[in-house]
Amino acid sequence: MVYVNKLNRKGKISMQDVSPYLFISPFFILFAVFMLYPLVYSLVLSFSEWRGGEINYVGLANYQQLFTDPLFWQSLYVTGLILVIQVPIMLLLATVLATVLNSNLLRFKGIFRLAFFMPVLIDLVTYSLVFSLMFNENYGMINQFLGLFGIEPIRWFADGFWAKVLIIVALTWRWTGYNTIIILSGLQNVPRDLYESANIDGAGPVTSFFKITVPMLKPVILFCAILSTIGTLQLFAEPYVLTGGGPRNETTTVILYLYDKAFGSFNFGLASAGAYVVTTIIAILSYLQIRMSKGGEI
Repeated sequence: MVYVNKLNRKGKISMQDVSPYLFISPFFILFAVFMLYPLVYSLVLSFSEWRGGEINYVGLANYQQLFTDPLFWQSLYVTGLILVIQVPIMLLLATVLATVLNSNLLRFKGIFRLAFFMPVLIDLVTYSLVFSLMFNENYGMINQFLGLFGIEPIRWFADGFWAKVLIIVALTWRWTGYNTIIILSGLQNVPRDLYESANIDGAGPVTSFFKITVPMLKPVILFCAILSTIGTLQLFAEPYVLTGGGPRNETTTVILYLYDKAFGSFNFGLASAGAYVVTTIIAILSYLQIRMSKGGEI
């Protein structure tokens, strides 16, 4: 009270009042420069045409052009197809692997956990280049291995179906271990008493997995599903490095499409409009996942 009276009497602000704001100001400055400004600027661009450094307002023309472009819808279909196939497979594998890594029968758990997590630490471009060499149609080790069984070389890059399979395999290899560690952290919080009671009642490992493990991990699996959905809808590096969006744009994802419009055709207005459409789709899918799973309630 004495300090307040002194402040009112002098009418000055001391350094003690300002210092908290000085400490938190770097965050707000960086947020405004690198997050808020790009968001607002891209929103303005989505309603404008950018030419020669000048911005001209065009209304909804960019959105109209976007929704009438068949390649945009094809890129959305490709992205959705990869999402529907890859994410469930990856989450199932991650849940099974997490259960195995949490078993008391497994020795050297730390080594196995590190081994499964290692792919996440590898650079996106580096591992994509390695996969492009492994799946090379002429001298890649995968086709050479299949040739030992009399199987004809698979056209991983020339056939649209196998190109999608290649991207799904690459994504699954890289992100399964990441989700495994997250699910494992949730699995370690499941009380052992539940498994002991189920064992006494005659429940086997498979029954315990579906009746105890999966329901108890519902919030964690929901978290992984939302992260994986967002990541897949933002998929860019793998199709860009592995297939270049080919053949015939059959592996062109929506972000690769927007990248080509922005830096290939310099149509930043159309690319910004597409970015907001993708953001809206991500928000809707995340909301639906939360609603359908009742917020991850057990």
